[in-house]
Parts: sequence; C-alpha cells; structure tokens
Amino acid sequence: MNVGARIRELRERAGFTQNRLAEWAGVSQTHLRRVELGQQDITVGQLGLVCDGLGITLAEFFNVTEERDSVAEAAAKLTPRQKNLLTEFLNSI
Repeated sequence: MNVGARIRELRERAGFTQNRLAEWAGVSQTHLRRVELGQQDITVGQLGLVCDGLGITLAEFFNVTEERDSVAEAAAKLTPRQKNLLTEFLNSI
C-alpha cells in the first residue's frame, strides 16, 4: 500500500484540500504534500492525526477490501521504512 496515495484518495473522497486536512490534523501542509507525493515518510503518530482529521481510525485507513490488494500483497509493496512503522503500530495495539 502506498500510504501517501491512500491519504490523497481518502482526502479527496472527503472533499478536503491539503491545507484543510493539514490544519485539522495539526501537521504542516508542506509535509502532507510531500507524503502524498511519496517524497517523505509519515510517522504512525502523524498518520493517526491525519486519520483523526479525516474522521477515520487507523484500522479503517489500512482496511483492505476484496477490490484492493490482499494484506500480504499490500505489505510487500511497502518501503522498508513503512514496514518498520507498520510493525511499530501493530506492536502498539
């Protein structure tokens, strides 16, 4: 799963601009833009804030439906940094 693309998908579905979501999530618009473009990683804490801004849970963010990749396929597409962040998140719940 491309986390930045997923953020963009959910943000656009909610009808939010990057500025609005960044403001609601308490992150900078520049950082959010770079995450969506795949130029920067996002911490689990920041992703949690983004999810709060979108009105969803982290579990809903990572929800994989039948139309999407399987969990294993999605995990295989993560960068090493994203895998570490996901592991940290899963260990925290």
